[in-house]
Amino acid sequence: MKNKIFAAIAALLFTSLFYSCSEEFLELEPLDQEVTTNFYRTQEEAYQALVAIYDVLTYQSTPGVSWAPFITVSDALSDDAFAGGGDANDGADFDQLNKWNISTTSVVAHSIWIKNYIGVYRANLYLEVIEDIEATDEFKQRTIAEAKFLRAYFYLEQVRFFENIPLILETISGPSEYIQPQSAPQEVYNQIAKDLVEAIPDLPEVVPADEAGRITKWAAQGLLARAYLFYDGVYGGNLEAGDVIVDRTYVLTQLEDLIQNSGHDLFDDYSLNFSLEGEFGVESVFEISYGDSPEWWDWEYARGGNGNLAAQMQGPRVAGSDNWDRGWSFAPVNHKLALFMAGDPRFEHTILLEEELDGTLTKGYQHTGYFSKKYSSDAEHWGSGGQFELNRTANHRVIRFSDVLLMAAELDSPSKQDYLDRVRDRVGLESVTATMENILRERRLELSLEGIRLYDVLRQGTAYANQEFSHSGIRGPNYEGDQQIFDVSFDPATRGFLPIPQTEMDLMEGAFTQNDGY
Repeated sequence: MKNKIFAAIAALLFTSLFYSCSEEFLELEPLDQEVTTNFYRTQEEAYQALVAIYDVLTYQSTPGVSWAPFITVSDALSDDAFAGGGDANDGADFDQLNKWNISTTSVVAHSIWIKNYIGVYRANLYLEVIEDIEATDEFKQRTIAEAKFLRAYFYLEQVRFFENIPLILETISGPSEYIQPQSAPQEVYNQIAKDLVEAIPDLPEVVPADEAGRITKWAAQGLLARAYLFYDGVYGGNLEAGDVIVDRTYVLTQLEDLIQNSGHDLFDDYSLNFSLEGEFGVESVFEISYGDSPEWWDWEYARGGNGNLAAQMQGPRVAGSDNWDRGWSFAPVNHKLALFMAGDPRFEHTILLEEELDGTLTKGYQHTGYFSKKYSSDAEHWGSGGQFELNRTANHRVIRFSDVLLMAAELDSPSKQDYLDRVRDRVGLESVTATMENILRERRLELSLEGIRLYDVLRQGTAYANQEFSHSGIRGPNYEGDQQIFDVSFDPATRGFLPIPQTEMDLMEGAFTQNDGY
């Protein structure tokens, strides 16, 4: 699915481009042979436009703004990792996130905002034009469902980061529509649920190997459960997907279908989830593809390539190693997580110890001696060409089958004990009673450093987030630097959401209200 196709791309929503284009620029004749007015005609062109939506899944940076990989950002906001980087200046933007002292001018937050609305724009455009394209009914049905899933995915990421966002379901047609109001979170989540519920029956259950990465019915069911659990935890209540009420029973039915009928299962070996061998394997319900094709060199436009920047940013700064090379030491792992996972068989596949490194290690800001082993600069994921740092080949496992089992257990499945036991038995652990406490504990052990911890904490309430994310005096044996740089105070006023970027506040000319705490 990873092709760089830009023929279908129009102006970005909510950027200064709307205000900076001169009349002469707008009247220039197009330099390309294919433009919006003559492009959307054939099934082949529609497929290219669909790939352009998928392409946004891989965006981890915005030119001129910041690098903001989902996993790195989410883990730095949680108590699983710190900010890191080469020094305090290098990691300053991530340190704001980690300390919950986030500026409204945060370039990381702005990069996330722009990325997700690019995805929403492309999905909206596709849904508007597909009916008039010469294509088979089967193609239209499937790709409409894919576009709805992708729109739901981008909106879920956006609303969980920013809460109060505009819900836009049509492309902007002109200056009179540039100013858009924020929508109530419930309205956004209802639309996410509606897109997913409508997509599920029209998505395939199986995709061929040469289409690995395309959305399946099972991915939509898993994402619906993830959206519901977060909404119910933070706001309480059910979702309305048009005429369908998405409640605990409905979501559990979807998960049970996935568990019983999808063919997905657990790997016998937990570590396969993060290896090249395990890509698009039996445990991967939804996975985003990264790699070294095309070979990429352009630092100014990193998202033009397909390398996983999270793996690059989180790797140790090691030179002369046969096993690790030239990471940037962002999101160093918190000793709190190391203590929590001590003795668990998944520790060795989750946390990389300083002592395991060969070569010469340069210690960065907030050096803890612990690094992520799931997404890192390990030799297996070195690219075969291009700029070394821009071609990491580690795919992002967004939804794993173990996550599905634990979500179903959390929703009080009659099989919850079996589901919890399956996750623990896979790594050789004895059964524990399937209480809510044990299920949530297992989620952290199983899913740490996968960008999930932040949301699992926030959906348990602000008081719990304050308890978990605020910590002081915790210090591992290899920490470098004054204790104060490792102490974190969560700001309950923010309720765990990022600020609306100030640039967007300014562009909306008073139509936006800034989030609480900023």
